[in-house]
Amino acid sequence: MKSMFASLIVAFLAVSATAKDRHCVFRVHAEANPNDTATFSTSVRALYSGKQVGIERIPRLSERDVVAFYPYDPGNGNYGALFQLDEHGRIALDALSVERRGSLLFVLINGRAVTELQIDQRVADGRIYIASGLTKANIDSMKKCWRLIGQKKKR
Repeated sequence: MKSMFASLIVAFLAVSATAKDRHCVFRVHAEANPNDTATFSTSVRALYSGKQVGIERIPRLSERDVVAFYPYDPGNGNYGALFQLDEHGRIALDALSVERRGSLLFVLINGRAVTELQIDQRVADGRIYIASGLTKANIDSMKKCWRLIGQKKKR
């Protein structure tokens, strides 16, 4: 009983420690195969077409793959950003852009669908550009997680 209680305390501390480190959640999900079962995919409403689309439950990219970003404000309160991925993210995005050409990627920031991107060419530079859909709160939370592109690495 004591060991179970101790393991619960350790698990709680581990979860709370990782929760403090995360200020921004960045997920990129690929469009799922229509024949996938509910175990591997879930249905969402596409932002632009409005139709129901299946997406993979496991994200292809996450906030751990982002090393830097550069936000911009077009002046209408709707922000955009360029995300620079690390080596793992660059390779994953490159492979995804080759194997899933013509399909959609769904970008979620802090649990909210921000945009969907159609893969129309190979992306080998490790950068994802979100034209719009971000809020000031999204940008503020990103500043807590990643450096701006062009700045030196955070220590």
